[in-house]
Amino acid sequence: MKGISKTVFFLGLVSFFTDLSSEMVYPLLPIFLSTVLGGGAMTLGIIEGIAESTASLLKVVSGIWTDRMRHRKPLILAGYGISGLVRPLIGLATVWPFVLAIRFIDRVGKGLRTSPRDALIADTTDIAHRGSAYGFHRSMDHAGAVVGPLVAAGLLAFGYISLRHVFLLSAIPAAVVIIVLMAGVKEPRIPLKQNPQPSGLSGHWQELGRDFKYLLTALLVFTLGNSTDAFLLLRLSYAGVPAAWVGVLWSMHHVIKMLFTYTGGRLSDRIGHRRMILFGWIVYAVIYFAFAMTDSPVMLIVIFLAYGVYFGLTEPVERALVANLVPAHLRGTAFGYYHGTIGLGALPASLIFGFIWQFFGVPAAFLTGAGFAAVASVLLMRVRRSPPILTQDHNLS
Repeated sequence: MKGISKTVFFLGLVSFFTDLSSEMVYPLLPIFLSTVLGGGAMTLGIIEGIAESTASLLKVVSGIWTDRMRHRKPLILAGYGISGLVRPLIGLATVWPFVLAIRFIDRVGKGLRTSPRDALIADTTDIAHRGSAYGFHRSMDHAGAVVGPLVAAGLLAFGYISLRHVFLLSAIPAAVVIIVLMAGVKEPRIPLKQNPQPSGLSGHWQELGRDFKYLLTALLVFTLGNSTDAFLLLRLSYAGVPAAWVGVLWSMHHVIKMLFTYTGGRLSDRIGHRRMILFGWIVYAVIYFAFAMTDSPVMLIVIFLAYGVYFGLTEPVERALVANLVPAHLRGTAFGYYHGTIGLGALPASLIFGFIWQFFGVPAAFLTGAGFAAVASVLLMRVRRSPPILTQDHNLS
């Protein structure tokens, strides 16, 4: 595939098998907590809140750390290894605090690996093909999210095994991840920073530049209106879509994301990353506006499936724009701030949406989300259309 280095290809395989493993577990986790361990909605909220907050914080730390180390692979290997080792142990849980501990450690692994991995994709990809590279990587991630639940469902339906056994069997694709990482993923031979003396955090922040900070501001505003997708599923349910269909639609949603992330990434290399993100955010605003304006189950299903297109237009392209806006020796730091900003906005986003839903109604909640996307699109206009090829950038594909 044009523009896809061997390292990016193997990182795509790593993400595929990682999501296959994780999606064998997490869709079943609420059922396991409630029916086996006796936990409720509050328990699930505590577990997921702590887990995701941990990942968001460590993405910032690992991004700065990888630039100071001038290496990516050790943190990537440690992150995937920690998650793959502990995730299947949920099958041994007898009380919900044990699940909380496992999820916490699992998200530590995610926090360690994400920023260095995204930086490594840019390190090994020519600037002209970064949209394609991130698109390929994200599409492989979504492919794993499609296959994982199907494998779990097949094991439960035809393997005559328990939830605990499914969780334990998720160790198999997790082991494949480590093998692929060790054998296939290579770091660039060229040092990530020519000057080995790192500056302080304030110096790093200044070096990242004005346009990157404009991008972070726009992303923060957009994320405040981008609540958890669980609200979309709840909207479908309230409109009368049967629970079984909601599960099918969620799987189809991941299929659409898988197809459009690669296509959107490639197209962004031609028309420009900022322009593609703008278009994607406008699509998001239109979809949320449509969710507010209709109660028809058929129309809501169509709108929900179209929602997957938005990811293809933005998810890989945001990463490509981040890589292009900052110096090569600060890519890890930049991706840390990028993921940290999204995590910071995601924490209150669902609280805001849920509050408006409960006290002002469903249309008001979705219109608010559309409004945040519109404001973010205006802020994004301050980012330059075509950032220059920065010094210290290398084509290592």
